[in-house]
Amino acid sequence: MLESLAPSSTRRTVSASTPKPSKPPNSRRHKLPTLADVAREAGVSDVAASCALNGAKGSTRVSVETRERVLAAAARLSYRPNATARALTYQRTNAVGFVANIAHEEPNLYFLEVFNGVVRGATEAHQTTCIFPLSGWEEAPKRIPALCDGRVDGLVVLAPYLEDDSTTWLPPHTPVVTIHAGKLLRAQVNVEADDEAGGYDIARHMLGLGYRRILCVGGPTGVKGADLRVDGFLRAHAEAGAEVASDHVIRTWFTAGGGRQAMQEWLQRHRGQPLPEALCCGSDDIAFGCIDALEDRGLSVPQDISIAGFDDTLMARTLRMATVRQPLLEMGRHAVEVLMQLIEAQRRGEAYQGPRDIVLPVEIVRGRTLPGPRSAPLTIP
Repeated sequence: MLESLAPSSTRRTVSASTPKPSKPPNSRRHKLPTLADVAREAGVSDVAASCALNGAKGSTRVSVETRERVLAAAARLSYRPNATARALTYQRTNAVGFVANIAHEEPNLYFLEVFNGVVRGATEAHQTTCIFPLSGWEEAPKRIPALCDGRVDGLVVLAPYLEDDSTTWLPPHTPVVTIHAGKLLRAQVNVEADDEAGGYDIARHMLGLGYRRILCVGGPTGVKGADLRVDGFLRAHAEAGAEVASDHVIRTWFTAGGGRQAMQEWLQRHRGQPLPEALCCGSDDIAFGCIDALEDRGLSVPQDISIAGFDDTLMARTLRMATVRQPLLEMGRHAVEVLMQLIEAQRRGEAYQGPRDIVLPVEIVRGRTLPGPRSAPLTIP
């Protein structure tokens, strides 16, 4: 239609025999420089170029002048070593894997803080970090061995909760370090915080402020860290001669949703009874969920009820919530440090001589959510 509107004198007919325009000469895929190209540019052998670039200390020696010439040639050609080839040659990928369960839909601040430490540790060790998410720990016996196929030199596994702790399914050729393992995996190294001391210290601090009717909202029963935190809470009460009512210890998942549901159900069961003076929660996320449930009932923190968490995540710091500070970043960094020791020991054919269960200290954060008990008790609406 557009052609018919043009003057006849300006119309052009393209013949079928008209040659197609040729591709520009630079349209070919750019060929990456190889080790042979660097050797040719520097005027040395491939072996000498490899030794110069890799700093090898084998039988072939290169002079300082030759090494500088090779490095200059590599710079001119923008040469980068082939990672796959290097991995095959040295039996090392210089990569560590980070395995975590991401089944829950809500953001996991604990995961983010530990992961930050893992990345820092890997960066300090000149390693690449690969993330391998799981949708549930029941996948671990199949998924984790599949990850140990040579793509990483070792794994850091965050808070594994495994029914089968025999770990016979773990490939022996890939070192593994766990962080806050639900059960201590055999022949592996675990890094965690002192959970029992944290539960004890925060409960002792609350008792020292004058709180007596404290509701403990702990993590799931059967999980090592959650059980230890509740044990510490009970030990502090026993030493202070303060009785803990049987219905003042409840358990839920380490999530805001778990805390919200547990608190809602407990408040409903105890409606019309005295409101606890404070909540001692097994994690910051549990505390956030409890705060939501309390606000739904028209109760405010800390005006009506006090609260303390456990973790000291970014959200807790933002809200200036009283909590127990775990060294989350340091746990991640330290896990990578230990993993590198395991990898090096395996490379040398030696046994790892370090500790298998590494426990890092915790500390109390005195936030604004523990101002002291109210002068008059409230009733649960």
